[in-house]
Amino acid sequence: MAKWITHSKTLDKKQHTIVVAQDAEEALAHIDQADEYSYAKNRLEQGATCVVVNQFSRLLVLVVFKELPTDPSNRLERFRRAGFDVWQVLNNERASQIQITTTAAQIADMLAVAEGLALSTYMFDKYKSTPTPRLEWQLTLVAEGLAKEAVKELNNVVEATFLARDLVNEPVVYLTAEQLAAEAEKVGKKAGFKVKVFDKAKITELNMQGLLTVNLGSIDPPAFIVLEHKPKEATNKHPIVLVGKGVVFDTGGLSLKSTANSMDKMKSDMAGAAAVIGAFQAIAQAELPVYVVGLIPATDNRPGERAITPGDVITMMNGKTVEILNTDAEGRLILADALCYAETEYKPLCVIDLATLTGAAAAAFGREACVMMGTANEALKTQIKQAGQAVFERIVEFPLWEEYNEHIRSDVADIKNIGNAGEAGAIAGGKFLEQFVQSPWVHLDIAGTTFLSSPNRYKGRGATGWGVRLLYHFLKMQISKD
Repeated sequence: MAKWITHSKTLDKKQHTIVVAQDAEEALAHIDQADEYSYAKNRLEQGATCVVVNQFSRLLVLVVFKELPTDPSNRLERFRRAGFDVWQVLNNERASQIQITTTAAQIADMLAVAEGLALSTYMFDKYKSTPTPRLEWQLTLVAEGLAKEAVKELNNVVEATFLARDLVNEPVVYLTAEQLAAEAEKVGKKAGFKVKVFDKAKITELNMQGLLTVNLGSIDPPAFIVLEHKPKEATNKHPIVLVGKGVVFDTGGLSLKSTANSMDKMKSDMAGAAAVIGAFQAIAQAELPVYVVGLIPATDNRPGERAITPGDVITMMNGKTVEILNTDAEGRLILADALCYAETEYKPLCVIDLATLTGAAAAAFGREACVMMGTANEALKTQIKQAGQAVFERIVEFPLWEEYNEHIRSDVADIKNIGNAGEAGAIAGGKFLEQFVQSPWVHLDIAGTTFLSSPNRYKGRGATGWGVRLLYHFLKMQISKD
């Protein structure tokens, strides 16, 4: 895969340059001309954090903050956002061959600027009859003490995030469940991890009734995708299992979505699956010594002739019976199969699922954070929160109190697939999933974060690739753990 973020030991005086500086004096040391020096100094004194000096043959961009948050993660996010500001300038000027420099003391800040800039360059124009002319971006990082591994990691994580964005942005006319499986196989072959795909016959043999039930209304078959990254030097004997919801389009089934425009973004209902595939690409390319398994149940949810109907009861893999009162609460049904499969086939160190599960999670925090809940111990949940905070894919924990079991109690089956109307919808989804997992487990409801109708800095518009950077950072933290 193309590596367009590189490093060098020396600056090219003729190339467009971004200077990440600790203060104005350090930034201004890069300017020789008196008039340019005076202009930049004046702008910095006025409080500008991104000063552009047009030197005719090149652009010089100074990134300086007078004040920064003391919290490291908030500090780095300021620099990522500065990277987006710089990208806007460079993109308008059609300047794509860039070098970024700093002192040894600010390498992390420089990497954050590069990350924000790189993530801002994403485009999805596959279906444009006249695509927007693409710039061939090349970022060269120059700093004493900069490790080659850090540059390689930045490349890998950015490209993996772009992969997830591409998958989510694809329409279902192309990205059916079978095609999602084919894309996963393609990525696995390139990045170096194993992929197995179960077809409908195998899914039936395994009695994955949640996936089969949701698929009843579709003319396209389901798929169950198994990813495995198991290096010989893995530090964990039992796998960390990542589960990604793979509903490639959600009409709601017979409980058809009725709210205006509510189906417009439903190609993104497989963003959990995309995040898992993207994370696998990143960890495989980085050759992280961590044993990880990925499970993706994939289907669309349509109101076809044989579609499941409200009031039907099905028996899940673990024997629990489920009364289906809303066919638009389908994600938890297919995730339940994946959780059961994880328990029967592996002895997971832990299980983490990512799903665009509920509108309640999106309503709670919008695009700024996802909802977390689970049965894992506080140490594991804290690590996941820390990983999210580090990359600014933030997480807020909701409780799974025993009292919420009543919300999913059914009069005719063991449980029902929805909670009480208007009450704790995200938690009801979590309580449902809890019935199908015994291992330490964390559920991430990413409904509000994965697809944006309006641009949000370096996350862009449309698919954000949310979860790839979080999972990679979390898995990297596990290298020395068992």
